[in-house]
Amino acid sequence: MMEIVPRDWQAIALRGVIALVLGCLIIAWPGLTVGVFLLLFGVFAFVDGLFSVFDALARARRQARWLPRMLMGLLGIGVGIVTFVWPNVTATILVYIIAAWAFAMGIFEIVAAIEFRREITGEWLLAVVGILSVLFGLILFANPVAGALALAALIGIYFIILGILLLILAFQLRGRAEAAP
Repeated sequence: MMEIVPRDWQAIALRGVIALVLGCLIIAWPGLTVGVFLLLFGVFAFVDGLFSVFDALARARRQARWLPRMLMGLLGIGVGIVTFVWPNVTATILVYIIAAWAFAMGIFEIVAAIEFRREITGEWLLAVVGILSVLFGLILFANPVAGALALAALIGIYFIILGILLLILAFQLRGRAEAAP
């Protein structure tokens, strides 16, 4: 397992960059319409899901733990497709979709951090990402009628923090991969 995780730093870094860019775009355009945001979120969830599925398939070939990544990927793809199929979804339903996705992703990330705690350093970053995702999901479930601009700002901040933490984790894994013989 020690050889597998450090090599995966590029996929984690890509997720971090995508999340960071998406967060900055959301913050830069506070008047972003729900439809445009829905499209951006759908693209992120779908692309992130695809990368997770491809990563799970690669892990399955290496006999590594792959089921959590596959479930994360399928969830992301499903959420992305739902956002494309029903573009006129109400803001409340959009909030619940994002909340459910963030909550589920957070649980999967916490589980992954626990599984890797003895095998990598920096697993706490993955746990922090998971905890933030769970808390973000719970906040959205508790306040589904929050204003669109406030929600956009909160989502933008979430994606920026998520992106930064994923990039830190990726570069720690890259350093570990470079240090390996």
